[in-house]
Amino acid sequence: MYPAKKKVLPILEAVLMMTLISSITVLAAEEGAQEYVPAVYSTFWALLPPIVAIGLALITKEVYSSLFVGILMGGLLYSGFQFETTITHIFETGIIGVLSDSYNVGILVFLVILGAMVSLMNKAGGSAAFGQFAAQRIHNRVGAQLATILLGVLIFIDDYFNCLTVGSVMRPVTDKFKVSRAKLAYLIDATAAPVCIIAPISSWAAAVTGFVEGEDGFSIFIRAIPYNFYAILTIVMMVGMVVMKMEFGPMKTHELNALKGDLYTTPGRPYGIAKEDVSEKKGKVMDLLIPIAALIVCCVIGMLYTGDFFNGTDFVTAFSNSDASLGLTFGSFFGLIITIVLYQLRRVLSFSDCMACIPEGFKAMVPAILILTFAWTLKAMTDSLGADVYVAGVVETSAKGLLNFLPAIIFVVGCLLAFATGTSWGTFGILIPIVVAVFESSNPQLMIISISACMAGAVCGDHCSPISDTTIMASAGAQCEHVNHVMTQLPYAITAAVVSFITYIVAGFVQTPWIALPVGMVLMLGVIFTMKYMGNSVSE
Repeated sequence: MYPAKKKVLPILEAVLMMTLISSITVLAAEEGAQEYVPAVYSTFWALLPPIVAIGLALITKEVYSSLFVGILMGGLLYSGFQFETTITHIFETGIIGVLSDSYNVGILVFLVILGAMVSLMNKAGGSAAFGQFAAQRIHNRVGAQLATILLGVLIFIDDYFNCLTVGSVMRPVTDKFKVSRAKLAYLIDATAAPVCIIAPISSWAAAVTGFVEGEDGFSIFIRAIPYNFYAILTIVMMVGMVVMKMEFGPMKTHELNALKGDLYTTPGRPYGIAKEDVSEKKGKVMDLLIPIAALIVCCVIGMLYTGDFFNGTDFVTAFSNSDASLGLTFGSFFGLIITIVLYQLRRVLSFSDCMACIPEGFKAMVPAILILTFAWTLKAMTDSLGADVYVAGVVETSAKGLLNFLPAIIFVVGCLLAFATGTSWGTFGILIPIVVAVFESSNPQLMIISISACMAGAVCGDHCSPISDTTIMASAGAQCEHVNHVMTQLPYAITAAVVSFITYIVAGFVQTPWIALPVGMVLMLGVIFTMKYMGNSVSE
């Protein structure tokens, strides 16, 4: 036996050595190997997950399962229909990945704190007192809606902040005058991104200027404002319909039901879990106005702080370089502290009541948090499939042959991309560099128009998309069922998009806003008058 062992041992050692060498070789190969690329990367299939999610949401009117099915589709396409890789990609890269992103977490913290502040203002009686105060000065539904629009225009710093603040302040007023929650959500959404994208001092302006490489981004943003037809025409359309008391599509049904006392139309009450325990005896208007003012001031200071304003950076640069998520988190936290201290000094709420409002506010925001998480995960699935690379390639290969029609086509591409991915800023990042590369040396004026068309298309797609974070925030601010908001807003957004598309065709040839913009306004007012006289009025 012993000699046999002596013969076997060298053989085993050799096998072991070969195994170690091969293992090291495999590990080295794996370390040097390229990152895994799915078979459908940068093809039309990359757009399938958001198309499936959006289609199911519109058909079934159930957003949670629709988004998850879209996420599952993205995971399957990424893995080549392998079970383990699909599950790993969905949860590790997807859900856990997006919830590990500091920017996303900051937005969720901002949501929770805003929910807590709304709960505090309700319980303290500030919301009810403001509703009674406004009712004495606003005498009809038109006034309530115009006041909502005005407040939305004034809060132009950030679309998230706009959605939740305007909703919190104006919801008691619009409820008083029987404006449907769907219409309130539309007014909030239409004064969020469309206003931010034409406001030089906003988080959106900062995002756009960052994508214009090799140029003065802020100057280009200013010059592009008159060409941002979708944003401007959306505001014109919104005000025109309110003044003329005109509604059409599903929104008309919601508004007629609201006049009868049903503000929701459908049975869904996703925000009904938040308690509206109002103490009307002690609450005063200042119990709403001071917290809102503190929130606005603190959020502005927070954003300036993240942009190094207090280290000597000038105001505009600091705002352009600010971190909106972190700034809003800082601002909302200090706004919450000021609110609690105010209510303690005024003795309208006990400290224990204030603390009880925090979980109540959290529960009120659970639907928005869940939808946002799924929407971000769906975007992560789409990014991993190379949807942005596919769209960029399609645009770049055909751009040079489009010339004067390019602004209109860029607008449509921006609409479709933002609608499918639910992100405006991602659309900016894909399309703006392409436009700059095509036109910066040949036709600078057409470059400005095309950049504006990209911004307008991104806002339009974001406005329409049920997986857009701004759309989700508008639903949360109005406390409207999300699918109701999407279904009622879609016909309005499409109408503004069609008029904008025609206007961009005009702009591509005349290349001046002072002709194209008046043409667009006349077309939009013509559409409103036509719809009005087709019997789409809603009388009080």
